[in-house]
Amino acid sequence: MKLVKPSWVSHDGKPIFSIDIHSDGSRFATGGQGESSGKVVIWNMAPVRNEEDEKNENVPKMLCSMDNHLACVNCVRWSKCGKYLASGGDDKLIMIWQFSKSGGGSSAFGSGGKVETFEQWRCVHTLRGHSGDVLDLAWSPQDTWLATCSVDNTVVIWNACKFPEIVTVLRGHNGLVKGVAWDPVGRYLATQSDDKSLRVWRTSDWRQETCITEPFAESGGTTLVLRLSWSPDGCCVVSAHATNNSGPTAQIIEREGWKTNLDFVGHRKAITCTRFNQCIFSKTLKKDGKTQQYACCAVGSRDKSLSVWMTALKRPLVIVHDLFVNSILDISWSTNGTEMLVCSWDGTCAYLEFSQEELGKPLSEDEKDQLFKKLYGKSFLSVSHQTKTMIIENPAMLQLQAKKKAEEEHREQSNRAMPLKPLPYEGCPTNKQIETRTPDGRRRITPLFIAPQPQDMGGSPEPFSVKNVFSSSSEQKSKIVVEKKNEITSAGLPPTDKSESNTPEKNKTPEFEPTVIKPAVSQVEKAKDVLGARMVTSSSEKDDKATKEKDSVKPCKAAAVIRDAGMQIKQRKPDNVKDCAKRRRKERDKDETESPAPVPTVRVLLLLAQLRFGIINIITNTCSMML
Repeated sequence: MKLVKPSWVSHDGKPIFSIDIHSDGSRFATGGQGESSGKVVIWNMAPVRNEEDEKNENVPKMLCSMDNHLACVNCVRWSKCGKYLASGGDDKLIMIWQFSKSGGGSSAFGSGGKVETFEQWRCVHTLRGHSGDVLDLAWSPQDTWLATCSVDNTVVIWNACKFPEIVTVLRGHNGLVKGVAWDPVGRYLATQSDDKSLRVWRTSDWRQETCITEPFAESGGTTLVLRLSWSPDGCCVVSAHATNNSGPTAQIIEREGWKTNLDFVGHRKAITCTRFNQCIFSKTLKKDGKTQQYACCAVGSRDKSLSVWMTALKRPLVIVHDLFVNSILDISWSTNGTEMLVCSWDGTCAYLEFSQEELGKPLSEDEKDQLFKKLYGKSFLSVSHQTKTMIIENPAMLQLQAKKKAEEEHREQSNRAMPLKPLPYEGCPTNKQIETRTPDGRRRITPLFIAPQPQDMGGSPEPFSVKNVFSSSSEQKSKIVVEKKNEITSAGLPPTDKSESNTPEKNKTPEFEPTVIKPAVSQVEKAKDVLGARMVTSSSEKDDKATKEKDSVKPCKAAAVIRDAGMQIKQRKPDNVKDCAKRRRKERDKDETESPAPVPTVRVLLLLAQLRFGIINIITNTCSMML
């Protein structure tokens, strides 16, 4: 046996409530809590199996991450054919996911390009039928129905051939329904609830076949899930959270007479989940040489331990203690029967691999057919090489199967007759970008309507391989041809002349230009200007100074500067460049008319001073002569 705990399989430290391996064995899905919503992640199985692939950076680990659920995801299950993935959560919704062939490699939304995804899975159906959290779900053996259970005490049966049609709603439990499992023969459906009962329903009329309560009468407390499982030969169903002499057990309920004489004993705390291997094994006994056929079941508990049992042995094949830090919540076997994945509330997963010597030799399809003929008098009905087979025991299932087959054939024919078209109309270029100019000189790309394309969902996905990884390279040059037209688009804009639109941007006036209204200048301020360091001696210099003062006012900072100075701002949108020039000339003429009287020149002042001194000297000399 091989045991590995891959640390990279994680929901960023959040709990993982469910896990399931795809039918082709190349990928597996986990469901649990995300950062702010529910999270479903699809992982690559190769790095889990092989240490070399785990160390190889070219081998991806996470294939896809989906966070469409508004609350925690409690269960994820692949359909038997591997075409769909169903997930149910606390948001009362069941989402059906399907692989999209049109998708490619990209980065996960909100990851900043750090998390890269290599597959595209899209939500094709959203099922709304429960009024409470969805805790468990299961596909019927031929993917004809989907059963979901919830805390609203009901079990909803959905028509998997025609989502979101509801076949029926099973009401009978008086507590939270936490587990659901289909009979592989196709005749019964088993459900387990917090009301300390296990009920078996007939698929022919959806009536209750039996209600089993004795093994659960002494069960105290509750567990998050009660995941029961049918054996692959349909001979028994193993329940969770049963008791025997006040000890926790996994109760074995036989199909014949619904007897409860056997159980799996040994765990110290309540059983949370059970899961049968899909294969039926056989082993030759050494005593008499006879061939013995049996099934294999894994049991998980709240005591953080895992046990693997054989129906032909009285003791477990293996027990793994303290495998996790918290309770085990879900178990999944691979289709070949040698691999198993287990998830826990602590947010980690474990991988176990068994050899054929440890488990036994699995039966072939012919041997299974002979076994079912011996047990039930009927043989398998093969659907496809990828789909597990089942026995048809009622006409309702035959009708649904025929209807599903007819719908698939009709869908294939319609897809062949109507190939995908890139555009809803012909003659429209898809590789050309038409570029024009707006009146203010900005570039404008003419929009082109392209109708949304139907997504090529296809059938079941191919087994994941590194060769099939699609990676987009940024080095590839774009094939779009840019066609620049010397035209001006005026739709929705004021009409302008073509000559004005071609002027350079640096010569254009701003769209809004502030007009500053200056306050009246007092006589004191005028005197200060006169006694300044420099006096204006000519009208040309005065005009230059006024022009510089006007040019120094910047439109982008005018509002803040003028507001601090206590001035007023009046914004006016000019019609064109000629109007702006006329308004500036008027303001300049107005400033010249309102300018103060001419100031005496320096030469005149000097002459006056010399005259004053000369008069003072004459008066002084005259007075001295008279004395």
